Amino acid sequence: MDTNRLSPLLRRALPGTGILVTGRPGQRHRSWRSSLRSAMEGVSAAWQMERHLRVHVGCGMTVVIFAWACQCSVTEWLGLFVAIGLVIFAELMNTAIEQTVDLVVGLRPDPLAGRVKDIAAGCVLIATVMAIFVGGITFVPHIRVGFVTFFHSSP
Repeated sequence: MDTNRLSPLLRRALPGTGILVTGRPGQRHRSWRSSLRSAMEGVSAAWQMERHLRVHVGCGMTVVIFAWACQCSVTEWLGLFVAIGLVIFAELMNTAIEQTVDLVVGLRPDPLAGRVKDIAAGCVLIATVMAIFVGGITFVPHIRVGFVTFFHSSP
């Protein structure tokens, strides 16, 4: 009896290894357009399913608007985009890991699967905290200058 969708594949593992054969023999490589289309479908699926991804993208857009208002330098923009991209990347990887664990484990509870999901979520947490630090280092000087200018320009 199959316990999940991967069970039939497990019977086709390469002997003596932990490597699963997931491709079909003689299958041709896909074109880059087909690969790009599949990648975009994956991002779209994650966007539709994962509320946290939408929250992180919304926060990133808010940061971009704030950076534009503060007239950030090119170096500051670079740091902010890397931080935003890291958080979104971590969230997409977390989604992929969680869905892979669910696919393999199925409905039965598994403490190791729970630990794997917690570690993946921890990666998102670390990326988010680092992005907050990058934002703080970038925006605190701009905010400080704005306050000083505002209070010293008053009559």
